[in-house]
Amino acid sequence: MEVINTLGRRKAAVARVYLSEGKGKITINKRELEDFFPTKPLQYVVNQPLELVEVAGKYDIKINIFGGGVKGQAEAVRLGISRALLEVNPEHRDALKKAGFLTRDSRVVERKKPGQPKARKKFQFSKR
Repeated sequence: MEVINTLGRRKAAVARVYLSEGKGKITINKRELEDFFPTKPLQYVVNQPLELVEVAGKYDIKINIFGGGVKGQAEAVRLGISRALLEVNPEHRDALKKAGFLTRDSRVVERKKPGQPKARKKFQFSKR
């Protein structure tokens, strides 16, 4: 099996995922998964698609990620891994789609408008 290259995005985070046959080693920016995402919830988010299709430990995954915060990065990695698993075996599509791992979450922070304190908040109105 050759290396499969996919892309995952969330907010400002972009993750390039390289999936190949192996023993289940996940490397993010040349660091181990546990070093890059030290908290268990973020590690869980990254491993969700692998656990869902029961292939944890079968593939080595190398990830280059930049931009965004840790939550956005973890979700970008999840999308990238899901897309890579889909290329390996298209039969996984139903399970991944049902879990919502193939949908690009396009929500981003709304910009601040001039003459307002925040994106939607207005200054207090005074009649007189």
